[in-house]
Amino acid sequence: MKASSLFRQYVWLVDTISRAGRITLREINDRWLNTALGDGIPYSRSTFRRHRQEVEEMFGIAILCDNENRYYIDEPQLMHTDSVPRWMLSTLTVSNIVSEARGLHDRILLESTASSRDGDGADNHLRQIVAAMKDNRQLQVSYRRYGSDEPRMWTLEPYCIKLFRRRWYLLGHFPQGGYLVLSFDRILALTPTDDTFCIDPHFDAEAFFAEYYGVMTDDRIPLQRIVLRAYGNERFALRDLPLHPSQRTLAEGDGYVDFEVRLRPTSDFLAQILSRGRWLKVISPEDIALQIKSLLQEAVDEYK
Repeated sequence: MKASSLFRQYVWLVDTISRAGRITLREINDRWLNTALGDGIPYSRSTFRRHRQEVEEMFGIAILCDNENRYYIDEPQLMHTDSVPRWMLSTLTVSNIVSEARGLHDRILLESTASSRDGDGADNHLRQIVAAMKDNRQLQVSYRRYGSDEPRMWTLEPYCIKLFRRRWYLLGHFPQGGYLVLSFDRILALTPTDDTFCIDPHFDAEAFFAEYYGVMTDDRIPLQRIVLRAYGNERFALRDLPLHPSQRTLAEGDGYVDFEVRLRPTSDFLAQILSRGRWLKVISPEDIALQIKSLLQEAVDEYK
């Protein structure tokens, strides 16, 4: 059997168990027979044992059995976070669903993949950076910022990579101290060096970005409590898709809902607020509300 077909079967198994919560092997087999993956061949116990083992080795996801012979995913919170296994499974599950929708290819529209200046450049950068991260090897990076004619050259320790809004970013650490976030599509060249490094044992990639909206970071900006008022359908959209993990609902009024977030308001956060137009208003703190008001007025002035 082709490796791609086996891979799809592993993804299907995890997705099926995850959706069911707890499920027997007989129920798994019934659902299996309703797909095109098995070509009408029953899902045997030996096949299940093999797939179960491969899933744990490949994704780090353990499928356990309870006292009633029902199977479930160990540590189910893994399936509801921004972890790499969850991202992989989500992407591959969508791929399985789309591939099963024969005859509908012209009616299923997808977004383009993560941006890249030169086609598969982002994939090449990803491959090189991941290899350097595994080997703890420093990278020499040639980079051109927006608005700059001349590229810059840095030697960085690749600490982590982050996908945000279909763009890949590298968080690099300078050997002498300090961090720098670089967008893959602005990287001109990557060269692994012979020098290795030891990552800070206290570094936590998720915690590093926890106080920010996206990938822009600036520890000179204080952590703040920001109250936002959402109007119309925006109040429902923010409930379904929070702006930040810290978001919580404060109060509801006639046609609006107030939300609170706690973060450092970098320019990408302000841009997100501006993008919602009249449907999202900063209530406090006052200085950020005035900053948003000033930016909106500048936008209006451009149309005069």
